[in-house]
Amino acid sequence: MRVATYNVNSVRARVGRVVDWLVREDVDVVGLQEIKCKPEQFPYDAFRDAGYEVELHGLSQWNGVAFASRLPMEDVEITFPSQPGFAKGAEGPDQPKEARAIGVTVEGVRLWSLYVPNGRELDDPHYRYKLDWLAKLADETEGWLAARPDQPLALMGDWNVAPLDTDVWDVSVFEGHTHVSQPERDAFFRFDEVGLTDVVRPRLPEGYTYWDYKQLRFPKNEGMRIDFVLGSKPFDDLVTSVAIHRDERKGDAPSDHVPVVVDLDLETELDDDRPMIF
Repeated sequence: MRVATYNVNSVRARVGRVVDWLVREDVDVVGLQEIKCKPEQFPYDAFRDAGYEVELHGLSQWNGVAFASRLPMEDVEITFPSQPGFAKGAEGPDQPKEARAIGVTVEGVRLWSLYVPNGRELDDPHYRYKLDWLAKLADETEGWLAARPDQPLALMGDWNVAPLDTDVWDVSVFEGHTHVSQPERDAFFRFDEVGLTDVVRPRLPEGYTYWDYKQLRFPKNEGMRIDFVLGSKPFDDLVTSVAIHRDERKGDAPSDHVPVVVDLDLETELDDDRPMIF
């Protein structure tokens, strides 16, 4: 089974690219982030014509997460239970929850598509919100692993954290800014402490997943590695190969992120329909 994560930075603007990539790369299920649309605005027909059903959580022209799968999706969950909310200029427990998390189960594998808050600036309330969001998710993850230790689980998406200095082209450029601050990195590594591991880095040590549109960042390869697949041991044990599809940053109207793809040693109901290769 081939699974992937892809921040598409507006699915309506890039639906042709995304669907073409799904079909060309034979992807079974993809977690999408920054779809930037409400459910009634999503381009379902293009995905369904290619054989993919969609589950999504979108509230406005910002944020938004989804799954597109050609395999049945079960146990769909919108947001995680303790997910904190955020509203600019507001404090307290009643802030609205943004469209940043959706979970599904495919072929017994529990998957989450996540769009972690950006944080904006170190002195911005959004930064505190980001740290709280990650802390609550880590607590939930610890509970999920304890409740179902044998189920493969993966948290996939745009984490908006560069956990290592090598995850940015020049860490000095980011000094005093978000994505590389120690509290953010500590929050990211908390997931390792509760039982998840980055399933891509040990198999593919190098490679960025994001390049800003400004200042010719992509041609100069001034990128960041902020899109990750964190998996439980049962998930990691299934992984046979990984890839970062850098070429998806090229061409007309690309997203500023590229897909991260993980192949699992897991037969699906689609396998019998695929042509034999001799």
